[in-house]
Amino acid sequence: MKKIIAFTICAIASATALATLPPLSPEAQEVANLAKAKSAYGDRVGAYQLCQSQNRVADKFKMSGTPAPAACVAPPPFVAPVAAAPAPAK
Repeated sequence: MKKIIAFTICAIASATALATLPPLSPEAQEVANLAKAKSAYGDRVGAYQLCQSQNRVADKFKMSGTPAPAACVAPPPFVAPVAAAPAPAK
C-alpha cells in the first residue's frame, strides 16, 4: 500500500513538473522536427522492406492460378524539412 501511495505522489509531482517546462527554443524545435522526419522516413523504408520480403515469401508459396502479390512502392529519398523563417521584429 505504501508503494502505491508513493508511486501516486511521484506521478503527480512529475506531471506538474513536466507541465511547467518552458517551450523549446527554435533551434531545439528544429532538431526535434528533423528527428521526427527521419523517424517517419525510417518507418516508410521499413514498410517497403517488409512489403518486399512478404512478396518474396508469397512467390515461394504461390499456387498456380493465384494472382501475383501487389507491387511495393519505394519511398522517395529523404528530404529534410524546411525550417520556417523567423517573423521580422517590429
